[in-house]
Amino acid sequence: MFETLAEQPADALLALIGLFRDDPRQGKLDLGVGVYRDETGATPIMAAVKEAERILLETRTSKSYLGPEGDLAYVDLLKPIAFGADPGPRLTGVQTPGGTGALRLGAELIAMAKPGARVLVGTPTWPNHAPIIKATGLTLVAHPFFDVATQTLDFAALTAAIAASAPGDVVLLHGCCHNPAGADLCDAQWDDLARLLAERGVTPFVDLAYQGLGRGLDADAYGTRRLMTTLPEVLVAYSCDKNFGLYRERVGALYALAADEASAAAVKSNMAALARVNWSMPPDHGAAIVRTVLESAELTAIWRDELDRMGARVRAVRAALADAEPKLAWIADQQGMFSTLPLARSQIERLRLDHGVYMAGSGRINLAGLRVGDVPAFVEALAAVGFPG
Repeated sequence: MFETLAEQPADALLALIGLFRDDPRQGKLDLGVGVYRDETGATPIMAAVKEAERILLETRTSKSYLGPEGDLAYVDLLKPIAFGADPGPRLTGVQTPGGTGALRLGAELIAMAKPGARVLVGTPTWPNHAPIIKATGLTLVAHPFFDVATQTLDFAALTAAIAASAPGDVVLLHGCCHNPAGADLCDAQWDDLARLLAERGVTPFVDLAYQGLGRGLDADAYGTRRLMTTLPEVLVAYSCDKNFGLYRERVGALYALAADEASAAAVKSNMAALARVNWSMPPDHGAAIVRTVLESAELTAIWRDELDRMGARVRAVRAALADAEPKLAWIADQQGMFSTLPLARSQIERLRLDHGVYMAGSGRINLAGLRVGDVPAFVEALAAVGFPG
């Protein structure tokens, strides 16, 4: 049977990890893998998470199954973080293995409701979006969203794609901290977009993976909350992997806003059925950590403070880059951990070979991989390979 299989190309970012690890040079820079790093270069376990794990170690009495919906207290406690005011019984949700699990479950839910549905996707986007959409039999319709060469967000192309869509179509949106461009819609654009989606009958599917690492928890949720108060139906794939630092625990949730309570009940039953055949029961530990943090006012305050400081560090790196190289001024206006530099692949290769600077082949850089003190060397390396040019 396996003789029919063709070997698949290795994941480029995973290969980059190995190359970086094997590079003996001092001062090498890992700007590829998308994890938060502090000024020491470490990806720390947050203090609130450590304390929550201690509480769980001392108080848990069972490792029994949770059920396909997962930890529903965790799902409920995330609602005010993501959505502000609880929309009530129209909103339903289930725990998922990370934001990727939420995206896959959401795509399968769409495919179950409307097989082959059209999903509008702005380019560039996170590389895993397209395979997830295609794997579930949905029809991906790409449209321009961000021009890397000019570092401009093309809101007109987004609205034109929606204006040309049909009722029942879906649009995939980055809730904040766009990956890989760092280019977010402003509040006024979210307002206009919500009105247009309502007029066209298009359902938004929001990937909210970095809340709190851009402008702050509430500011980063503005667009998602605006959609929730304007539209009858919204899907949101949420990840706690980044804003709780729980990358390897795979902590996510899928939420669906339905037109009425009866529809919400039907949606939840389908979510549970799809989860059952995908992973049966989601892993518990990471969600239990988040629940334990959010159940405690003291731990929640500690977590919020830690997250604020993480976001401030990323903004400080952005500001330092903009100050060090005026032609990078645009980077200070973008949000979150990522930006994409207009570099040719030959320049990216020279950065790695000649200067020990590792980044994705697309030119995407993880700003959290830089320390403020590394900025001069990084700017010097960019100049050496002809950027900007």
